[in-house]
Amino acid sequence: MKVMKRFGAFGLAAVLAVSLTACGGAKSSGSVKGQQTVSDIPKFNNLKVGEDYTDIKADLKFITHKTDAVDTTFKDYIKQFQKMYPNVTITYEGVTNYADDMITRLTTGDWGDICMIPVQVDKDELENYFLCLGDKPELEKKYIMLNNFSFKNKVYGMPSDGNAQGIVYNKKVFEEAGITELPKTPDEFLDALLKIKENTDAIPLYTNFAAGWTMTAWDSYITGSATGNPDYVNEILVHQKNPFAKQKDMTGPYAVYYTLYEAVKRGLIEDDPTTTDWEGSKGIMNNGKIGTMVLGSWAVTQMQAAGDHPDDIGYMAFPITVNGKQYATAGPDYNYGININSSADNQIASMLYVKWLTEDSNFAYDEGCIPICVDSKYPDIYKTFDHVELVIDNPAPEGEESLYNDINNDSEVGINTSPDGPSKILEAAVAGSPSLDEIMDDWNKRWMASQKKYGAIQ
Repeated sequence: MKVMKRFGAFGLAAVLAVSLTACGGAKSSGSVKGQQTVSDIPKFNNLKVGEDYTDIKADLKFITHKTDAVDTTFKDYIKQFQKMYPNVTITYEGVTNYADDMITRLTTGDWGDICMIPVQVDKDELENYFLCLGDKPELEKKYIMLNNFSFKNKVYGMPSDGNAQGIVYNKKVFEEAGITELPKTPDEFLDALLKIKENTDAIPLYTNFAAGWTMTAWDSYITGSATGNPDYVNEILVHQKNPFAKQKDMTGPYAVYYTLYEAVKRGLIEDDPTTTDWEGSKGIMNNGKIGTMVLGSWAVTQMQAAGDHPDDIGYMAFPITVNGKQYATAGPDYNYGININSSADNQIASMLYVKWLTEDSNFAYDEGCIPICVDSKYPDIYKTFDHVELVIDNPAPEGEESLYNDINNDSEVGINTSPDGPSKILEAAVAGSPSLDEIMDDWNKRWMASQKKYGAIQ
């Protein structure tokens, strides 16, 4: 699948007039008296949920990737929010193929009021589609992980929660297999998978290949988890020659994809990856029939809730060690974005709801994720990360805010935007060709061609 480079100028005429004043606005002053205008829109930081704009009337449409929560958790959230804002109605629409479908809908401008911002959106295009929530230095006093959808110190996306990137594992399976210590290198992990295969009836590594989107998880480990460097994405990966080449210490992107390739090549996964079942895999793992799954920390609570053995589900760091220490990439899950084309009242009501979700809904804890409010307590699942340092990517240098996206999209390597890369690695390992080195050589050539195109290397 070709990754969309950027939105371009779709619908710009309809949004430019609004976007020019999107970061302005007056301080909130209580209940609404008549229809608001753009100049009346307060900054996100200044809003007091439950106190400001309690009489506001709005009919909001919220498009989400979490199809499983539309008729359950989100209905309860709406009821709680409407106790404070009875004149605000909220309708959720769940979209299964979210990343691709939402890209198309954004270009129409007529998609609703709140969405989860697709990762393909270039930073320099944010102002054309989403309401500015305020200045980054000011918002950072209260919230973390704001880099992904900020541009020139303006914030356009509010993280729903944060994730650490590791591996979900079944403690009981590990014990039955004779694994006494959590693996800390790719080869130690592969040895552990072999023990599971030889000593238990469980599938050592369940890939969830058939779901597609689950394969993108592998891309999430190639930065902080594999290098320990918060500047890796925006300063090293974009400028380094041959970034996918094998490193002598088995760190960096190659080490991550080596782990996948070798697990498949050695027969340490399910018998037929094309028949995997994402929903069914949760209960299978809970019941001790799967040893490991490579997914973000958000997946832990889903595995725990899928059967009678929640205490058997654990979470560990990805097995790469950098100079004797383990790291874990940490970053935001999907970010809430508010439509720049919505009416002023709908924008205010949307900000109030997003702020309530962020600060009061308990969503992060319900998902087993990292809350984004400064100094919040982490959920218990992170206790196994006591020896692990979390790495949050630093923002790109000024003038290079879109460089990573430009190179990633133009090269069609598609890191974190498409499952194609990890999926092709799995398919190659099943077929026995091409080799991982051949795949990585191809990625290096395409990546460097795009680096030269955008002036990142000579």
